[in-house]
Amino acid sequence: MFNLAGKKAVITGGGSGIGKAIALTFAQQGAEVHILELNATAGEQVVAEIQQAGGQATAHGADISQQAQVVTIFQAIGPLDILINNAGIAHVGNAENTSEEDFDRVYSVNVKGAYNCLYAALPQLKARTGGVIVNMASIAAHVGLTDRFAYSMSKGAIFAMTLSVARDYLAHNIRCNSISPARVHTPFVDGFIAKNYQGQEQEIFDKLSRSQPIGRMGTPSEVAALALYLCSDEAGFITGCDYPLDGGFIKLNN
Repeated sequence: MFNLAGKKAVITGGGSGIGKAIALTFAQQGAEVHILELNATAGEQVVAEIQQAGGQATAHGADISQQAQVVTIFQAIGPLDILINNAGIAHVGNAENTSEEDFDRVYSVNVKGAYNCLYAALPQLKARTGGVIVNMASIAAHVGLTDRFAYSMSKGAIFAMTLSVARDYLAHNIRCNSISPARVHTPFVDGFIAKNYQGQEQEIFDKLSRSQPIGRMGTPSEVAALALYLCSDEAGFITGCDYPLDGGFIKLNN
């Protein structure tokens, strides 16, 4: 089950965290993995890890906010079977203290970046007569989170874009779903806490962990396992769905 042998997968932000876990999992299951990563060195390190384990992988240095660059890379990759829109950035702030510059920055990566990859990937998925897209949304698309105005905007857009693409490409045998994680413990989370909550790192980490009713953050490998299922033939009857992977955050925080 969940065999990806013979399938070509593109994973954005595959150099660390959730994207890295997905890249490693997909390669282990037989996929030819292509990592799009702003940090080219991190992408190459993941590729080396995959190749050392006997898998197939290639890294592509890319700024997904630049459409021409993205299109060129996807054309070089050619027909593919799977797109994981995972790359994204975070931001702390409400509607009053979020600057226009920060709002535009979040939008350009999280929303426009995902659109650019969809725009470039869909012709290549159609060339394969079908495929799967998984977009990384967030619990922020479903509930109000304090001081996450721009980030919530971007993830709400991802959720809506997922439904639109799923509907528009039914006839092309292209499935599109999204995953909405709660807090997942990654190096990004540690860096984010260190940057925004200096001197309160352990306190904030514990608070964020407890915000999931299950009592902890998720792990990248847990997200990767769900992505693997959604991209496998076993999930062939699923499209236009969002999957909260949230330790009970949305339904049980009452």
